[in-house]
Amino acid sequence: MEKLLKSQEIFKGVLLHVKKDEVLLENGRKSTREYVLHPGAVAVVPILDDNKVVMVKQYRYPIGRELLEIPAGKFDFKGEDPLECAKRELKEETGFQAKDYTYLGYIHTTPGFSNEVIYIYLARNLVKGDAEPDEDEIIKIEVKDIEEVLEKCISGDITDSKTIIGIFKTYFFLRSGKE
Repeated sequence: MEKLLKSQEIFKGVLLHVKKDEVLLENGRKSTREYVLHPGAVAVVPILDDNKVVMVKQYRYPIGRELLEIPAGKFDFKGEDPLECAKRELKEETGFQAKDYTYLGYIHTTPGFSNEVIYIYLARNLVKGDAEPDEDEIIKIEVKDIEEVLEKCISGDITDSKTIIGIFKTYFFLRSGKE
């Protein structure tokens, strides 16, 4: 365990909050920890009846290119229920609503410098509607066979970590026959 000695706020933005802490290590030495506080998020793997995945393609500014991903989004407020957030994000980004959701667990995306947690859900028995993306989101919908998406995760064509983990968790959950 590390003991906090001093904490400094470096930046507080709309999405991210950056801090710099001085800590005392187990061995008695002092060190600095710079990290990002994140409100948390959800990711949804929407599966159609024919084992096709509803995916989103969007430009990601920090890496300068489009990525093929599962729908996802951050919590709108502290304490928001992850399932309610998942329902909202699926509808906003794809237009789909699901009759059945299965919680697949959560991930720490980058624990070396962020506290971000993403809760992952499988969404089934989908009903199509109209997407309602945020005004700063330009999203293209792509529907792909889960085997093709899994192969893209393995080959490196899909590089988004929440998508890779969500697809793997979904694939093995569906193969297990669990409900």
